[in-house]
Amino acid sequence: MKVTVIGNWGGFPEAGGATSGYLFQDKGYNLLIDCGSAVLSGIQQHIKIEQLNSVVISHYHFDHIADIGPLQYAVQIKTILNEMNHSLNIYGHHHDVNSFRMLTMVPYTYGVSYDEHDRLNLGPFTISFCRTIHPVSCFAMRIESGNKSVVYTGDTSYFEGLSTFSKNVDLLICECNFYANQDGSKAGHMNSIDAGRVARDGNVKKLLLTHLPHQGNPLNLVREAGSVYDGPIELALPGWTWVSE
Repeated sequence: MKVTVIGNWGGFPEAGGATSGYLFQDKGYNLLIDCGSAVLSGIQQHIKIEQLNSVVISHYHFDHIADIGPLQYAVQIKTILNEMNHSLNIYGHHHDVNSFRMLTMVPYTYGVSYDEHDRLNLGPFTISFCRTIHPVSCFAMRIESGNKSVVYTGDTSYFEGLSTFSKNVDLLICECNFYANQDGSKAGHMNSIDAGRVARDGNVKKLLLTHLPHQGNPLNLVREAGSVYDGPIELALPGWTWVSE
């Protein structure tokens, strides 16, 4: 399994960057998790649009779905140019009906609903879900292929069940929108200490901090999370990759 960070910012993309987007690849299958602002541009540095097999969305805030519309146009244009011969399934929850409907652009893309009790089988990947604590319905995802596993938290404030959901994963892609001296819970986000606690209590093998804040020095997030979790910690950057052994 290979994971590539396409976008790492929360809210809006800094110059030359992108908001939430993560490319999962295994056995020739290309899976995109979240499709935020500028993700469509960034993903083309790694694969062609016509090579994308499916997309899964954690929730419908713009920094996670802003490029769904451009992606739909891309599939349409690639199809007209005979460069793409398959429709694209975009998986999202159905708790926001109007947003879910926007995932479908017949005959190019089709919205497919999931719920927290579902297990999606997409190519070599199996995906399970955990509802998070956020102002809108949002789901963390556990993505498994073979004996390797990755958890992506989506957006959430801290809760103990997230460590249970992340138990023993090889990589935890954890939102970290606030510094240790800040309380992100009312905004539905975690700070660096929260992220460290999830990693520590989940006994995860590696922690990747993402959904980064626009103020301060994000490198401090690594140091702060490291005061709680003694495993390897890295900061998400565009093009950052992890390959399972």
